[in-house]
Amino acid sequence: MQTLKQEAIDAISTMPEQVDIDEIMYRLYVIDKIRKGREAADRGEIISIDELKKEIELW
Repeated sequence: MQTLKQEAIDAISTMPEQVDIDEIMYRLYVIDKIRKGREAADRGEIISIDELKKEIELW
């Protein structure tokens, strides 16, 4: 797995030259959320599909 720094560098380097700071920040935010989700799943911090459906119904 890449380091967070390398993942950020790779993401930014693939963006167009005229990208604005908001797009960069959003891309880094998404990378962070995906990384944290994977780490939580690796720790077993998950819920079943049925539990998720029940939670969504409460929205």
